[in-house]
Amino acid sequence: MSNRFAIAAVAAFTFALPQAAFAELKRVQDKSEFVSLVQGKTLSRPLVRLTVSPDGNITGRGATWDVTGSWKWQDGFFCRDLNWGGDDLGYNCQAVLANGSEMRFIADQGAGQSADFRLR
Repeated sequence: MSNRFAIAAVAAFTFALPQAAFAELKRVQDKSEFVSLVQGKTLSRPLVRLTVSPDGNITGRGATWDVTGSWKWQDGFFCRDLNWGGDDLGYNCQAVLANGSEMRFIADQGAGQSADFRLR
């Protein structure tokens, strides 16, 4: 019985780690702040590597497919139009939170699903 408790405790701790690592994120307020964070960096998460360039282009790979798109900063949100492996993912404006080495994008102007990335 104690083995199960130990495994459950380790599992709970492990699942809590990503949230703890991203706990001190602050809202990115403007385009210049956003560009300073992503310029020259790769946004990475498991199976995904993206470059978001200051000139409004997005390129990279998601799993085994190319990702292309464009972005602009509008009314305090990162608004992007993406294509992933030939599929149009559409236009979406997202809230951005960051702490310098990590970034979270929250779809639907901060009301939707989120995706966490490391800045490398």
